[in-house]
Amino acid sequence: MEAKQVFKNMSPYTPGKQIEDVKKELGLSKIIKLASNENPFGYSEKVRESIPNMLDGLEIYPDGYAKALREELALHLGVKEEQLTFGSGSDEVVDILCRTYLEKGTNTIMATPTFPQYKHNALIQGAEIIEVPLINGYHDLPSMLNAVNQETKIVWLCSPNNPTGSLIPKGELIHFLEGCPANVLVVLDEAYYEYIDRDKNPNSVSLLDKYPNLVILRTFSKAYGLANLRVGYGIASVEITKFLNITRGPFNTTTISQLSALTAIKDTDFLEHTYNENMTNKLKFMDFCNEAGLKYYDSEANFLFVKLPTSGDQLFDYLLKNGFIVRSGEALGHPKGVRITIGSSENMEELQTLIKNYLATV
Repeated sequence: MEAKQVFKNMSPYTPGKQIEDVKKELGLSKIIKLASNENPFGYSEKVRESIPNMLDGLEIYPDGYAKALREELALHLGVKEEQLTFGSGSDEVVDILCRTYLEKGTNTIMATPTFPQYKHNALIQGAEIIEVPLINGYHDLPSMLNAVNQETKIVWLCSPNNPTGSLIPKGELIHFLEGCPANVLVVLDEAYYEYIDRDKNPNSVSLLDKYPNLVILRTFSKAYGLANLRVGYGIASVEITKFLNITRGPFNTTTISQLSALTAIKDTDFLEHTYNENMTNKLKFMDFCNEAGLKYYDSEANFLFVKLPTSGDQLFDYLLKNGFIVRSGEALGHPKGVRITIGSSENMEELQTLIKNYLATV
């Protein structure tokens, strides 16, 4: 059977190398993975303690409405329960948005490079892709606004942006929303929201009432450390959310994932620990880069994109052989650099030594 024509020019998403695969391939006993922006500090101990109590009823379908999680999250965010759409990670909500609003004859606008699933899912729906290059790692909002036309259905804003980590300042975001036609969805992907410097927090949820075409995406995969359980969500107007929940599969998040996310929300101590450790270790890594003469993008996430005098693949290979997995810029649409997740203090010190040794050879 022949699939859609667009699939001839597409390929499946390629995740970063897995720890066990690298161990087997290179004969290493220890691997530090700093490639997928997972939480190096794990997840809430309260979630760990609660999971054994979630195992009853695995033969029963989960609550498709995710009522308990919905109620707690709505209270946490200060929104109505009817404004929430849950997904198997926020990337599923991206897919839901594309299936709901995009089709042949429409277009969608995004930065480049940015999170690749916007483009991937939009292409599957037959939409035209309009990509606007970043400027020094930041969204070129004026050019993105100028690209909007009558066929535009969605504009994607990733803030902090993946892979550069750059944050769209609140004033610039508001200016964009003011200029964007009300019939065009503005999707603000805040997967790394919990890592943003508190002094720069855009408090984007407060903008939803004034801008009904705004959709905000967040996730429990990053700062909350629940990447394996796949829980993300969208926050939007009741009208938009109604459409998204028509598209959404009926049982797309499990009972264990829902209850784990519910428990994680309440453990503010773990989230604070993650925030503080990430901030401390990221600043130290920035200091190292400055001393080593390496440039990088300002990052409000749990990773740093470091520019290199060589290809990203070269440093990737060197670090891989020495037990560290990072993400090459070549794989992210940004050559001559690497994206490095901020790890524990001990791991970052070891990584810095390896990078220093590598630079001495080039």
